[in-house]
Amino acid sequence: MLDNFRDLPAEHLQTLKHSVAWITVLIAGADGEIESKELAWAEKIAKIRTYAASDQVLDFFKAVGVDYAEVLDQTVQSANSDTQIRTNELSSKLSQLNDIFPLLERNYAIVLYDSLLSFAKHVAKSTGGFLGFMTVDSEEAKLIELPMIHKIG
Repeated sequence: MLDNFRDLPAEHLQTLKHSVAWITVLIAGADGEIESKELAWAEKIAKIRTYAASDQVLDFFKAVGVDYAEVLDQTVQSANSDTQIRTNELSSKLSQLNDIFPLLERNYAIVLYDSLLSFAKHVAKSTGGFLGFMTVDSEEAKLIELPMIHKIG
């Protein structure tokens, strides 16, 4: 399982897997309100990626999918109600990836990083706009590039 992570300490793998739920709550809550339709859409995206992601990260998203709903629920339940504090706390958790990505094979780290950025953008586009989709509000726009994670590539 997860050949790209076989030499990674278990806590690093857990941080990587949980990062998908953290990104969900970070982006969904950027405007001050975590809407259930944003969470539902993010769950669908995460589920789709368990079978339709790039071949390189397919196993990763399968591993994420095992307990994504539980991790997401736990993240929402423990998230601070103050938007700025919540954003800072989740940004701090996500910044841990800066210590983990260099431990991965470089090309794999690039693909995984790009996949997390793509995931963040899909969550951001889940509300607003035409029929409730395809609009990113200004607060989400500040976060969808995941500025707390150093660009790889």
